[in-house]
Amino acid sequence: MKQYLLSIYQPDGPTPPPEVLGPIMAELEKLNDEMKAAGAWVFAAGLHAPSTATVLRVSGDDVLTIDGPFAEGKEHLGGFTVIKAPDLDAALGWGRRLAAVLGTLSIEVRPFQGEVDG
Repeated sequence: MKQYLLSIYQPDGPTPPPEVLGPIMAELEKLNDEMKAAGAWVFAAGLHAPSTATVLRVSGDDVLTIDGPFAEGKEHLGGFTVIKAPDLDAALGWGRRLAAVLGTLSIEVRPFQGEVDG
């Protein structure tokens, strides 16, 4: 089976209050459990705010270290899930389920390079 990255994009700003985030996280845990039971779940994680990022960029013979996110934007990568799926349609099915749980957040589904069927 191929592996796919389900990237979760969220708007910049404060974390939603517990009364909003709590039910979402409970539904997310249920979906993760369902993915695990189906043998699709590989790994998932949330990320700290973009302000905690450190960017490394080559400049001549040096590698510059820059605090903060690589690109300024109104949305950032907030978390991700890595899944196994037999094909893109199956991966998109899990991505749709994740999008339904997370509501207004965008989900990008992308296959890993070098993956082969089987």
